[in-house]
This record gives sequence, C-alpha cells and structure tokens, in this order.
Amino acid sequence: MLKRKNILPPKLSSEHLKVAVTFVILAVIITLLAPSKSGLHHQFFKGKPWTGDLLTAPYDFPVYKSEAIISMERDSVREAMPPIYLLNEDIEAKMLQKWKEKYSEIGSQQLSYQYYAYLQEQLRILYANGLIGTEEQNNLRQTGHLEITLVNDAKEAEVIPITRFLTLKEAYEQILDNLPPILDKKVMADLHITEYLQSNIEYSQSFTEQRLKSEMDKLSLSTGIVQAGERIVDKGEIVDGYTYNVLNSLQQAMERRSGGSKQHFAVSVGTFFMILCILITLWLMLRVIAGGKFEREFQNIILLVVLIVIFVTLAQMASLYQWFSIYIVPFAILPILMRTFFDTWTAFVSHLCSTLIAALFVIDPLGFIIMQVIAGIVALSSLRSLTSRWQLIKCTFLVFLSYIISYIGLSLLRNGGITVDAGLVLLYLGINLIFMMFTYLLVYIIERGFGYVSNISLVELSDINTPLLRQLSETAPGTFQHSLQVSILATEAASHVNADVQLIRTGALYHDIGKMKNPTYFTENQGMNNPHATLPFDESARIIIRHVTDGIALAQKHALPDAVIDFIRTHHGRGQAKYFYNSYYNEHPDEAIDVDQFTYPGPNPFSKEMGILMLADAVEASSRSLKEFTEEGLEALVNKIVGNIISEGLLDDTPISFHDVQIIKKVFVNKLKVMYHSRITYPERIPNTTPNKQ
Repeated sequence: MLKRKNILPPKLSSEHLKVAVTFVILAVIITLLAPSKSGLHHQFFKGKPWTGDLLTAPYDFPVYKSEAIISMERDSVREAMPPIYLLNEDIEAKMLQKWKEKYSEIGSQQLSYQYYAYLQEQLRILYANGLIGTEEQNNLRQTGHLEITLVNDAKEAEVIPITRFLTLKEAYEQILDNLPPILDKKVMADLHITEYLQSNIEYSQSFTEQRLKSEMDKLSLSTGIVQAGERIVDKGEIVDGYTYNVLNSLQQAMERRSGGSKQHFAVSVGTFFMILCILITLWLMLRVIAGGKFEREFQNIILLVVLIVIFVTLAQMASLYQWFSIYIVPFAILPILMRTFFDTWTAFVSHLCSTLIAALFVIDPLGFIIMQVIAGIVALSSLRSLTSRWQLIKCTFLVFLSYIISYIGLSLLRNGGITVDAGLVLLYLGINLIFMMFTYLLVYIIERGFGYVSNISLVELSDINTPLLRQLSETAPGTFQHSLQVSILATEAASHVNADVQLIRTGALYHDIGKMKNPTYFTENQGMNNPHATLPFDESARIIIRHVTDGIALAQKHALPDAVIDFIRTHHGRGQAKYFYNSYYNEHPDEAIDVDQFTYPGPNPFSKEMGILMLADAVEASSRSLKEFTEEGLEALVNKIVGNIISEGLLDDTPISFHDVQIIKKVFVNKLKVMYHSRITYPERIPNTTPNKQ
C-alpha cells in the first residue's frame, strides 16, 4: 500500500468468472427447490359483486397497502430525511501541509513562528468543525434542509444543523477576528489565508440514496394479517376497498406459492433473476468490503454458498412445505460463523442477502426480514470475536431475547395483542436457541474442512504452555523472550491501526521457532562464546537465514494453521542478513558477490498484520543494542529501522498506509519506553558513628 497502485477497474479474470458461475449455479439450485405457484381463478373489481363462492383464507397471509398509500409514506420519508454529507478529513491534512511548506519557503527570519502556529491551530479548529461552500449552504436552506447527516472517515454518522458550519468567507473573517493582539492583522491578511481554506463538507448522493432506500425499505408494506380460515368474501357481496385489497394480497400470496406451467415458468424465471440479483449485490458488496479476498480464495465463496443453500433450503421446507416451523431454523448461525472467520461487515452483508433470498419463500416475508435482521445485528454486536464458550452462550441468549421481543412487537403492531399461538412460538424459539448452541462445534468442522483459523484456535495456540512454545522457552530462552517482546509491540500497534490483534499476537509468538534448531547462533541465546567467530560470513548468513525455512518445517510438523505459518515465512520478507553481507563485502571488496546467499527466501509481507510484525521484530531486536534508553534515542532507532524497511520496499505488498506507519512508530516508542524504563537506585543506609549524647 506504500507504493502507488493501479486504480483502473480490474479486468474480468478467471477468479471472477468462477465466482459468477458459482452464483448462477446457486441461483438455479435454489429456484429448482422452490415449488410451483398459483393464483385466484376469479376476476374481481372494486365496487362489483364477487362472482365466486364463499372464499376463506387458505393460510395466513399479509394484507398489503395500496400503491397510493405506499407512495405517500415514501414521499414523507424522503422529505423528512436529512441529506448525507461526508467530512473529507484529507483536506485538512493537505491544507496544513500546504501552509507548512509555505512557511518553510518564507522562512522564520521573515515571518515569526507565532503566525505559523496561530494559523495552523485555527485551520485545525475550522476543519474539525467543518467548512461548507456558500452555494451549498444556500441550496440546503432553499430546499428546507436545516440539518444534515455528517459521516466522517470512520463511517460515524451524526445529524448536525447547518448553522454549525462556517462558509469560507466566515472562516477567513474568524481567523482575522480571533487574531491575538501580539500579531499584526495586516501581516496575517497578506499571507493569503484563502489559499488554505477549502470546503471539506461534501454532499454524497450515493450515501443519501442508500440511506433513503434503507429508510423506505423499513416501511411496512402490509396493514395486517388474514388468519387461515378467516372469511374474506361470499358470493354476490360487493367488493369494497378493504376487500379488494385483501383479494389482491391473497392473489400475490397464491402466485408466490404455485401456478400453471406458463405461470410457473415465468415465476421461476423471476425467482431466478431475483436470487441472482441479490447474489450479485452480495458479490459487489464483498468486493468493496473484503477487497477481492473472496475471488482470490475460492474456498470463501464455497463456504458462503454452502451456508446460503442450507438456510434457504430450511426456509423453503419450513414455509412452503410446512415440515416444521420457520421459528425453529437458527438463521443467526450464519452471521456468527461468517464473523468468526471474516469481518463484521462481511458477516452482516452475507446474512442480509441470505435473509432476502429466504424471504422470497416464506409466508410473511416482511416480518421474517425484520426478525432476522434484528437477530443478526444483535448476534454481530454481541460477538465481536468468538474466543470462548461463554461468549457464544451470551450471544445465543441475546439473539433468543431479540427474537422474542421482535415477535411480540410485530404481534402487537399487526393484531393489537399477543396471538393465541404465542406459547408455541416461544417453544420453537427455545429449540432455535438449542440449535445455536452447536455453533461452537460447527466452527471446528469448518476450520478442518476449509482450512480456516478462528480466534478460538488462535487463543489456544497463544497459550505459552503449549508444547511448542514451552519447547522454545527451554531450548532458546532468549528467542522466547524476544518473541514475547515482539508480541507486546505488535499487538499494541495492531490495536491502533485496526488490525487483527489476536492473529498478530499468535504469529509473533511463533515467528522465530526455527531458531530452536541452532539456538546458540543467535545473539539473544548466546553466552560468552559466539560460534560465528570461527565461521566465514557467508556460512554464518546461511545459518541465520535458514531459521525461516526451519521454522516453516517445524510449524508444519506441529500442524500450525497456514495463517500462523505465513508470519514465519514473511517476518524477514526478502530482506538481507545485512551484518554478514556488509562484513563479507568489506572483506572481499573486489569480488562479485552473490546477493541471494545473503537474502531471506521471503516472500515479503502481504497483509497488515505481517507488515506490523516485520516492523516490531526489527525494532525490538535493534533496541537491544542501545546503550542508553532515552526517548530521543528510541525515536531515532524506530525511525531508522522503519525507514530502512520501507525504503527497501519490503512493505509494498501490504495495505499499510503512511498514516498507519506514523501511528505504529509512535506506539513502538511509547512501548519501548515502558519496557526499558530506568529503575530507581535505592540509597544505602549510612551507619550513625556519632555517639549518643545523654
């Protein structure tokens, strides 16, 4: 990420083609599993008599609102929702840098530093509060929007009145008005302050449309439920407005269930395309969220497809074939499993799309979507990472509670009270709870079947009493202590740059296990004798470099996960054993040197966690050579080590930004200060030699 990447859209590759074919096959399978559907066999018109016999509801179905009411409700939502604006935090950094460069150009001799500091502070305050264009502010007032929803770079949203933001002119005037008496206003005005003022409040049409769609999707499309066996209309009765709406709703419900050959084919085609659209949406969202991880690692797609097929099939069995109650099916297992192996947004989007597909086949799709989305959000918010049985138990009970509350809320909303079958539904939800308890077992099965590593496994592996780590502490105690220190540095840095803390902690503990084969050849394990003293520099380099391949072999022998082995493989990347290379070069100045024999096998780190570990490993090892642990010395060391690694291009394949690097360096310095803090020397008590005077 530190080097410039191609921003052009990627061409259709074989990975993309495999994903597309897989999703098409999935859409076909789900469509074929759906039964045939049918509709009413009598035409009906508002204000005209019903020509059929007595019609009763064959099953429960929702009564949908008319298009006019839905349109009116949507218009109301559209008018009430404030537009969404983005706070572009990059503009502040850009303008501050521009002012810094300008001041460097002017020079402190021509302009006092107080002017620089004052304008810098004012710019930070103004950009933190937000600057908006005059035209944009006028447009908001003309359209009646006195508030906006502001989203920052952390995706945090807040509704803010537009009066809080200053226009560029107001910002300019405020800078001059707040000028301290010791500074000259004319001098400040001559600095062309307007060059450093730019609107950082930007309207986001896409976010606004997404939020508007989300709010409109929350609108209930039904006004109630017609119970199975309930009388709808009898022969000869006039079809009034309410009855007409009920008949339309029944028609839709029956058309979703089964139909004639032509109608069935058309409905099947429509079902196929709806499922395919949802899956394509899922794919697009995963590409945004996971950055192509699902295309590169095809087993991720296979896992997602398997889970969707299982839960959608269960929904079809429960709702269309009525083999069991839909409330028994533990749909919340899908987001829990996805969150265990992926991130929260991937899990939520996967759960949402699988819920939408399943909703095509359930009797009450709106109620089903509401309950499942609420349950999924509760599951994901209560289970950031599955690391213990207690977390799973707590999560499942919270999901169970959310099911009960949402069911009661829907019953009160639609029926004005609790339905008579509420006790039976509670029993079904209890069975659902029991099924969710087996998620822990499913995590183990998926790990073995798909080669994943969960936080549960990482927590177990990071226990220093595991046989391999205990062997490391006994065979190479210095390396073991080094690994612990690297783990402390790396995990602290990871927690500040949104990296996987548990993964990097485990990787750090195991990254140097290859040193167990020749522990005394590594400085941290040596006593008075250095075995390298009697070896040629190139032979010493081979021994040092070999600890990477030795570590990989040892890790594979002990069946460590690939995610952990990757840390062993990449913690030196394609770097060089510089001490021996430089020494050999100085000893053979006229010889053509084979650089590869002094270069680690690599590859370079290709994840944020691996990059952080490389930095932490190098910094911790180098910090041991310091004679005095002053803050200035630690900062200089960290800057030097990190700068060298970046300049050698070892982090080019990682998604670590320059901003992340600055945070990581600061964390390293602070941690090293704590790790190497000086201790107080206690004074000795001086014996009192003066005789006591009586």
